[in-house]
Amino acid sequence: MLTYVYSCEHAVSQADIVAELHLEQGAQEELIVLLAELVEQKILSHTSKNRFSLGKQNNLATGVLEQNPRGFGFVTGLSVRDGRSAYTRDPSVEASNMGAARHGDTVLIRVTMVRRDGRPEAEVISVLERGSDRLAGFISFEQNKVRVTPEDPRFPFSVIIDGDIPEDVQAGDAVIVRLAEGTQDTDSLRGKIIEVLGNPDSIDVQMRLVIEKFKLPHSFSEQASQEAAQLPEEITETKGREDLREILHVTIDGETAKDFDDAVAVIKTKRGFRLYVSIADVSHFVRPGTALDKDAYERGTSIYFPGRVIPMLPEKISNNLCSLIPDQDRLAFTAILDFDRQGNTAKKRFIKSIIRSHKRFTYTTVRQILIDNNQDVRREHKPFLTPLKWAGELAIILQQLRKERGAIGFTLPEPDIGLDDTGRISTIGRAERNFAHQIIEQFMLSANEAVAETFTEHSVNALYRIHERPDPIKVQEFTGFAKTLGLNLPKHREDPDWFGQVLDMVKGSPKEYVVNNLLLRTMQQARYDARNVGHFGLAATDYTHFTSPIRRYPDLLVHRALYDFISRSKENKKNLSPENLKIIGPFLSTRERVAVSAEREMNDRLKVRYMQDKTGESFDAVISGVNGFAFFVELLELFISGSVAIGELHDDYYIYDAKNHRLMGERNAKMYRIGDLVRVTLLDVDPRKNRINFTLAKE
Repeated sequence: MLTYVYSCEHAVSQADIVAELHLEQGAQEELIVLLAELVEQKILSHTSKNRFSLGKQNNLATGVLEQNPRGFGFVTGLSVRDGRSAYTRDPSVEASNMGAARHGDTVLIRVTMVRRDGRPEAEVISVLERGSDRLAGFISFEQNKVRVTPEDPRFPFSVIIDGDIPEDVQAGDAVIVRLAEGTQDTDSLRGKIIEVLGNPDSIDVQMRLVIEKFKLPHSFSEQASQEAAQLPEEITETKGREDLREILHVTIDGETAKDFDDAVAVIKTKRGFRLYVSIADVSHFVRPGTALDKDAYERGTSIYFPGRVIPMLPEKISNNLCSLIPDQDRLAFTAILDFDRQGNTAKKRFIKSIIRSHKRFTYTTVRQILIDNNQDVRREHKPFLTPLKWAGELAIILQQLRKERGAIGFTLPEPDIGLDDTGRISTIGRAERNFAHQIIEQFMLSANEAVAETFTEHSVNALYRIHERPDPIKVQEFTGFAKTLGLNLPKHREDPDWFGQVLDMVKGSPKEYVVNNLLLRTMQQARYDARNVGHFGLAATDYTHFTSPIRRYPDLLVHRALYDFISRSKENKKNLSPENLKIIGPFLSTRERVAVSAEREMNDRLKVRYMQDKTGESFDAVISGVNGFAFFVELLELFISGSVAIGELHDDYYIYDAKNHRLMGERNAKMYRIGDLVRVTLLDVDPRKNRINFTLAKE
């Protein structure tokens, strides 16, 4: 009944409610009593014309249910009908107040109270829209019933299977189920198997499970595929473009890169340097309003898994027409930036161009040339030695300039995961990050900043990449934690340079990883927005994403906005209106966060399977977190996370000291703190829950 009143923009009569809910005579009498109670509680208001509308204390809102594996949940993306201020925190819902709602459903809730910590508590009134009618899970055979247990623990129930069972399915196989129509209580859900994925130990099966869990679009529409197929096989159109084919552009990427969306060239001038940053002109092939554009927008970004990718655009575009392959003519959007000897921008110009990459370099090769001074490699690439030398000189100047203005240089190592022929992890190591990476990073930052500065200077409607100031409360918590580590921090200032000083204090020490990690948690998430509030982490007043339109939709929009500006066109004016950008920015920020979560989860799944045959082996680790039940560790060489339960600490009874982020032995006063180095032994792994459990190694 409340759902109906909430959905109506005008007051309704008792007769309206009876008709909408198809109530019989006996139920109508109960309705009269219920309406009176709701009016008394001010949830409803009774008008003089004997009609009912929402009362001043209705406390109703809509949002999406995020269920926890333990049954309770939170409602995110809260929206209220009458424009009242939304609650500052997501309401929590106990399992007993969940009704028939499931994870991912859009629900109507009523907030029943607000706790002292500001967290509202609520009950689900009704399910407005189901999140999905399909689930991935594992099949089991129980006497006369076939069940599928959802792979995602946020669905804490099982589904009874109706209909035919595929002949090739085996117990434990991963399958996809379509749930039967209609609102069903989670104790009696029924469904049909629509696809058998197979053995969950397969990397491709795990990839599909991640796709299902995060609802990732992974197949292009028929219309988009047709549009891609109709694109020309070769680059022929050069009208209105500057010919930069003689400029010595090169690409610098990793050994396994398959698409090359940026090429650079550096020329030393009398006053400093000229930098060319040429980006594949995706906007030439992907036009607004096309099926290709629609599919790309819905994805928002390419998603990269070890040895696999879910591309934002079809392969013909990403790996061919918009890949800056050596010795092939390619259409580009080029930023031409002139710098003085101190690295200050003297002039900037943006053009549509036709270029030709003269060489594909890897980061390793550039390092061998510039840092290792490998004579064999240098002789092999003699024509490029001087331009690469100039590129290195300019990158050092730009890097120093950014450091001086306070850009924060986090140093969190990333894993480099190698797969064997069967798709299993064969190696995990520290991903190399050398000077060649820094060259490209500095040049891309310069191009992104130059484009954003142009937007600001000329009031162009466009998406910025913004990064707001850290949460003061989280920074205060971090400084308190730093004291427990014995760090004598400089007096806090609300500028990026302070964070850089803290990172410099722990550089090269055992505390470096933990401090970088915890300091990063104080930061707000960078996001896309039509408002330019600057980028705190880069200490930049203007920043956007221009350099990767093959894999990021925001960059494609930036290209369109920039082209409209330099050509004085109005082709994209409607799509890039302030009203549209207010919707586009949050949506693309959400798609980015989903992609990051999916990539992280896929890595974690593969790591669990990598550790399956290593029970009993010991590893060096750093304690990355502590709570009342366990402490968490990160293996130093393998970048694999796990936990040591307090029950595994047999030498004493340990008490959790939350204030100082440590476990303290009651008798021997032995401590386990965040940042401590420990040696652990693998106890077991749980592939279904993606958990890795350790115990302390015997001394």
